[in-house]
Amino acid sequence: MAFMRYRALPQGEVTVDEFRAWLSQFDADRDGRISQGELQSALRSLHLWFAWWKAREGVRAADVNRDGAVDGDEEVARLFAFAQRHIHVKITQLGSYY
Repeated sequence: MAFMRYRALPQGEVTVDEFRAWLSQFDADRDGRISQGELQSALRSLHLWFAWWKAREGVRAADVNRDGAVDGDEEVARLFAFAQRHIHVKITQLGSYY
């Protein structure tokens, strides 16, 4: 079993690009989409309680087309909003995402 070392989410305020870069390292199949399992891995790396529940709710909140994954700018923007509200990530420089 191989152990992967992930970059930590930067402390303090995070730009959208930093958040996206951090999240993309959990895209296990490299399809450019974040599944519920991949989001759960990302949340576990933050040592959050109930990462499975927060991942499920995050995908539900962000997945507009109901394909089971977060992809595209609109869905990523919804995931950013979810992270701000429920994971207490402070995101700056929203730019064209909102």
